[in-house]
Amino acid sequence: MTPKHEKQEFVTVLVRDPRTQKEDSWHSYIDYEIFIHTNSMCFTRKTSCVRRRFREFVWLRQRLQSNAVLIQLPELPSKTPFFNMNNPHHVDHRRQGLQEFLEKILQDALLLSDSRLHLFLQTQLSPEDMEACVSGQTKYSVADAIHKFASLNRRFPIEDEEKKKGKNDAYSDSESSSSGLGPSDDSISCGCKASPASEES
Repeated sequence: MTPKHEKQEFVTVLVRDPRTQKEDSWHSYIDYEIFIHTNSMCFTRKTSCVRRRFREFVWLRQRLQSNAVLIQLPELPSKTPFFNMNNPHHVDHRRQGLQEFLEKILQDALLLSDSRLHLFLQTQLSPEDMEACVSGQTKYSVADAIHKFASLNRRFPIEDEEKKKGKNDAYSDSESSSSGLGPSDDSISCGCKASPASEES
């Protein structure tokens, strides 16, 4: 017997809260918060929040395209030499373009099967570390990386509580473990509000 009302899968993605980050004394860049809320079985975590910069989106698109050559991927907002990070219209136009890109990506089942996409959306790993993880060159798996980041990012207690109801939370307080997933302090996990400029090279 099938239930009268099948639970329909959804994936909500929001690209928001652009922030200027200092890379060094001379260079700055803008990163964006990516918020995911979903009931899809494709995702390890049902709620997540990370910060990414434009060039990481460029990397993601290149990697997805190389792994799905028969799919025409949506375009990113064009990178123009006239982009001004102090111009709110320019920044918001790029933010909208990045959100539309992710919305289209997340509608494709083949792209959803790519581990890089999940690491991009649900961890703060650098592109180099994401590549190493999916290539099996790390001590941790894709799921380990996502759970580790979630255990450090205490912004969504509801999901954690739901997991505890069903079973003991195997991922809580794992900050002290030497899993090789990066720094264990809160610098990368304060509700997506503190994104260190040293996040990537």
